[in-house]
Formats: sequence, structure tokens, C-alpha cells
Amino acid sequence: MQLLQNISLQPYNTFGIDVTAEYFTELKDINELAELTSLPYEKHILGGGSNILLTQPVNGLVIHNQLKGIAVENEDDDYVWLRVQSGEIWHDLVMHTVEQGLGGIENLALIPGTVGASPMQNIGAYGVEAKDTIESVTFWYWNEKKFLTYSNRDCEFGYRDSIFKQILKDKAFITSVVYRLSKRPKYNTSYGAIEQELESMGVQELSVKAIAYAVMSIRKSKLPDPKIIGNAGSFFKNPTISRTEYDILLDHNPELPSYKVSDNLVKIPAGWLIEQCGWKGYRIDDMGVHGKQALVLVNYGNAKGNELWQLSGEILSSVKERFGIELEREVQVW
Repeated sequence: MQLLQNISLQPYNTFGIDVTAEYFTELKDINELAELTSLPYEKHILGGGSNILLTQPVNGLVIHNQLKGIAVENEDDDYVWLRVQSGEIWHDLVMHTVEQGLGGIENLALIPGTVGASPMQNIGAYGVEAKDTIESVTFWYWNEKKFLTYSNRDCEFGYRDSIFKQILKDKAFITSVVYRLSKRPKYNTSYGAIEQELESMGVQELSVKAIAYAVMSIRKSKLPDPKIIGNAGSFFKNPTISRTEYDILLDHNPELPSYKVSDNLVKIPAGWLIEQCGWKGYRIDDMGVHGKQALVLVNYGNAKGNELWQLSGEILSSVKERFGIELEREVQVW
């Protein structure tokens, strides 16, 4: 294990924000966790850096997760259980399962980040969430200096949420995740524009591979490539409101899009709300709101994290003022 000092984190976050870490190390072996635990520094876990906004220099130790490996844990006639190390690139895992014809996470293709973020954020897209396939999560518990394994239920998954973002925040380092994937996939194509994209691709027979490529095509058409324009994907969560609130909004906004959550709850696309407030395509200096997807804040070059944070606050205020809805930020702030 090598400890480096005063390292720029610009190459390690997709926003491309240039701040310095007091100490930095790459973790490639879980056996080093005990040694890292003994170090007298505040610890920060960094995966793909695709869901963080760096607003200031980071004091303490940044641990860059490089744990790798995908292995079959179990298998029967219907399912395969894969244990995946948390430093694996998420999209690489999706493509690995797609190539084997295993179903469950194909709708989550091209989501940036690492496997460790999937249970923490309960990542989701196009009608599918990570919790739908997660069997268990193994993590290093800093306080007790030992590994623990939580079942799906133990993880307390919610919309872009889990126990790892709540009571275990900064206390648990996810080391591996077990996913249960289907040998007999049930395809989910009803959400968003997947069906239209499959049709335009000329797909005659559904497969997990066809769905994954359709999702990839849609995402590429809407979202900026962080290698070209700094961003962290969706900056805001889609809000869920009551049916009563929705009916009142619909009276004044007949074009309001929505997705039914339950008989009493409705989800509203945050991007639509932000766009109606005039933010889509907004730019000032090196920061702004993406021109094709208002959910995405972007760094065109040298924007600072605290400037993007302030911009997000102005967006929250304008949506609250116009629609009475309080949006939540999805990114983690350091």
C-alpha cells in the first residue's frame, strides 16, 4: 500500500473538478483494509467518481477503490448468482451479463460508476433498480474492524437510497455485491423510449443484448459524455408526490408527464420541472445546465464545485416557487 500526499482529484471525478486530497491511496487488496483502518485519518471512499461534487480540498485519506473480480457464487436451472468486487466498472458488469444472456440489469447499461455504488445509490433507470437483482452486500465495518454481509432486506433500499447512505454512511466500505440474474429473462421495455428505439433498430426478437444496446443508444443521445463535458449524470432525483398534489398541478399544467408509483403516489420527471423553469441550456462562464437534459449540470472547463452547488440551489428554489415541489440533489457532496 502506498500513501501519496497532496494529489489532485481532477482525474478521479467525472465533473473534472480540480481539488486536492490530503492523502490518497489505491486499494487493490481487501487484506489492506485492516491496515488502512489503523491510520489516524478521516477516510473517504472514491469509486468511479461519477456521483460526487467536490466543493473543497479533501482533508484526510481518499481511498480509490480498485477491487476487481467477477465470479459465479451459485447457479440453478433459473438463476446465476454472481459475486462482483466493488471496484469493477458497472457498465463492464452489465455487458458481461448481457454477453452471457443473463437478465436483470440490461436496462441499467451505460450508467457510469462502479459496482460499489449500485447498492449505495440503488441505481436505477428505465423501470429497473439495482435492488431488483441484489441478493446481498458485503462490507468492511470501520468501527468494528470486520466484514459484515447484509441481505437485500437489510440494505433498506429506497428510491436512490439505502442504509449505506443513511445510518451506515461513512461507517461501511462496500467490498462486494452478489447479484441474482435470470437465465430466463423477463424483458422490461415499457419505460421511456425503449420500445421505439428497438423498433428503429429493426429488432425482430427481444433479447437482453438488444435492450442493453437500445438503452445505450438512448442515453448517448440525451446525456453528455463526461470525457468531453464534465458532469455527474442526473444531479436531481425525480420527486414523488401525492395523487391529490398531482391532480392540482395537472389542472394548471395539462401536459405534465408522470409515472404511477401506487394508487396514492405519482412520480414526476425532475428534468421536465427544471426545463419549464427555463434552465435547460443555461450557461454562465464554465458551468451550466445541459442543452438536451435539464437534469444534468455540466462543467465546460474550469467551473468550481461550490459554484455548481450554488447553481443547483437556484434551480431548487425556482422549481419550488413555480410548482411547490422540493427537489432533492442526487449527487454526494464532499
